[in-house]
Amino acid sequence: MALPADYHMHTPLCRHAKGEPVEYAERALELGLPEIGFSDHSPVEHDDQDDWRMLADELTEYVTKVEYARETHPSLPIRLGLEVDFIPGHEPWIKEMARRHDWDYFIGSVHYISGKWDFDNPKYIAEWENRSAEEVWSEYFERLTCAAASGLFQIIGHPDLPKKFGYYPKRDCSSLYSTFLAACEETHTCIELNTAGLRKDCKEIYPNIEFLKLAKSNNVQISFGSDAHAPHEVGLSLDEAVNLAKKCGYDSYCTFAKLEKSIVNL
Repeated sequence: MALPADYHMHTPLCRHAKGEPVEYAERALELGLPEIGFSDHSPVEHDDQDDWRMLADELTEYVTKVEYARETHPSLPIRLGLEVDFIPGHEPWIKEMARRHDWDYFIGSVHYISGKWDFDNPKYIAEWENRSAEEVWSEYFERLTCAAASGLFQIIGHPDLPKKFGYYPKRDCSSLYSTFLAACEETHTCIELNTAGLRKDCKEIYPNIEFLKLAKSNNVQISFGSDAHAPHEVGLSLDEAVNLAKKCGYDSYCTFAKLEKSIVNL
């Protein structure tokens, strides 16, 4: 099976990944990937937000690392992106970052709800015992819908992330998915098939099959990402993600260069 472009990769600047971009690029060439993109955790407005992202003054260093990978691997298209946390009120900061460099795409993600609780962080998993899954999922999707509606992102990352540790609401989530997907359709924002879920407690690609079928029925386009935090994770399980996409009716996916979308057949 021909693998798709892998658009979700990190670097040591986020303080929880290993391997330089050149090593990720070498692995991509070994696998025969047609294209890759780096999307490390971007700075946020305040550097003390957490300990798992690059700092504001490291953004130029990040770009330099990706550009070096490009220079040393000229046969491999390498895109420059960021995974950007959507935090209400921080939209001006995101727009400022967008002006700083010649980006190919931004992946919008939600890792925070209820102020500064990063609900997918293993350090704070105990907080789940103080919350109802219904409350968490509802608040998450409210914020994710705002991210999609903002038009600030080309892609929304791991769209059902709250399932990471295996906490699911008892309610039917179709209405949450549909409201979010309507915002994606309105702003022509893609969603990501992210294979990291297969390596987490949920043991499932983000998003789940019901969610992805709804996305297809709402004409929402897709991209692919391994969410690699080490070179050996590049391209992991992308074949499974392609099979899932085809099962849900997709026959193409999106790539980006200088924020311009292209459609590639699966």
